[in-house]
Amino acid sequence: MNPFIIARKWPDKPATIIAETGESMSYSELANQAARIATVLRASGLRYGDHIAFMQRNGLGFHPICWGAWLAGLYFTPISTHLKAEEVAHIILDSGATVVIADPAFHDAVHQAREITGPDAARWFMTGPALGPFASLTDAVEAAAPMQSSPDFQVGSDMLYSSGTTGRPKGILPGLEKKRDDPDPLSKLFETLYGFSDQTVYLTPAPLYHGSPLKFSMAIHRFGGTNVILSKFDAAQALAAIEDYTVTHSQWVPTMLHRLHRLPVEVRQGHDLSSHQVAIHAAAPCPPDLKRQMIEWWGPIIHEFYAGSEAAGLTAITSEEWLERPGSVGRAVLGVVHIVDEKGKELPPGENGHVYFSDGPRVTYHNDPQKTAAATLPNGWFTLGDMGWLDPDGYLYLSDRKDFMIITGGVNVYPKEIEDVLTMHPQVRDVAVFGLPNEEFGEEIWAVIQPESAHDVDRARLEETLRQYCRTKLSPIKTPRVFDFVETLPRMENGKLYKTALRRNYLSAEEKT
Repeated sequence: MNPFIIARKWPDKPATIIAETGESMSYSELANQAARIATVLRASGLRYGDHIAFMQRNGLGFHPICWGAWLAGLYFTPISTHLKAEEVAHIILDSGATVVIADPAFHDAVHQAREITGPDAARWFMTGPALGPFASLTDAVEAAAPMQSSPDFQVGSDMLYSSGTTGRPKGILPGLEKKRDDPDPLSKLFETLYGFSDQTVYLTPAPLYHGSPLKFSMAIHRFGGTNVILSKFDAAQALAAIEDYTVTHSQWVPTMLHRLHRLPVEVRQGHDLSSHQVAIHAAAPCPPDLKRQMIEWWGPIIHEFYAGSEAAGLTAITSEEWLERPGSVGRAVLGVVHIVDEKGKELPPGENGHVYFSDGPRVTYHNDPQKTAAATLPNGWFTLGDMGWLDPDGYLYLSDRKDFMIITGGVNVYPKEIEDVLTMHPQVRDVAVFGLPNEEFGEEIWAVIQPESAHDVDRARLEETLRQYCRTKLSPIKTPRVFDFVETLPRMENGKLYKTALRRNYLSAEEKT
């Protein structure tokens, strides 16, 4: 289904609730606003297959733009609210967006992006009142009639941009072949894996511009469930939201689980979480010790999946399966997983190599045939750039990204293993591990630590503490040679770390010394 059908069945049912304030939008309000936005977009000269981009915070105005563009048969790209003007301009120009919609909170970045792209690159809207060269989307929507559509009306799709942790973001271009009332395969998969239904109350604590929060929350609207959205992640507020709105399902990234687990015991035990049936996590590797402790706290309701915005394939694993196979990200439920060597030869179970998917949706990077080709084998298998291995039963274990592997003394070392160990030390809030050149060993292992408390830290003592801690859990060659301490690490709200840029900064500093 879709929210336009749901609005006819349950017009007054809440489609979206903002957790901190209790503000809500019913399905009739969502469908009406989205249909009016569709009219505005078509009146702006856009036609089937054209593109819009928008920069919006987590709020009631986010989903009407998505569903409006979908109904109008357009590609829609949400832009990270943390990007700078040059990055915003790149996405606008690269996507070919001819309508840009900005939240007033991000006026400066989008206004500067407009100066970079040129004012004629797109038609520029601002939610709320008109502001300078930005027309008021609110006024245009109020003056528009809802777009009328039929079941065979051709609809649009999201076109997400990769996070850009290892380079400039690239658009992921799906095909447009769906009609308005066609079943959605991804929603059907969520129903099978997680029991999504019209009774689902889904907590989304992450920014909606990220791939999983966007796709999952729109899937909830297809079922007629209710999205509970945090404006900004706060661990204690997230627990309160589960109790206040009798949340049944939720989605997290490991850094959020880490913050939840570090809450004082009285806060953790101070909320009724009995409605909570399914907790889903993905986006970044979760340290096994942390996951085991979360299962002990919440029970066997924690599910994990491995995929990417590219949606080339997906693996999934339940708590029960994970406890039998700690560290696994599950078996394929979309596509088929293959492990191959540097020459593209498939490897047997137990051998580490490059992770590829076959038999899933075809992936094309927008305006970048070279990147598409680099990620695709001649037989059509596609990789997200990760490395790992399969056990005899087909369960996938990730070792790390190819780009992050360290070769020290001729030995391959995967930073993820070291990060999993250090993350669980009570004095570590966050950590990044990477290799830097070393004349003797080829590379040496560096650990950049964000201490749990940044004030009055005896760095020399903490370094020795962490080194000894690593030596009790890791072989000597995997123990970091150098520890550095920072106030914060450059991590996105979806849990992914800008490790390539971080390593580049340290590499530049080393070259200058």
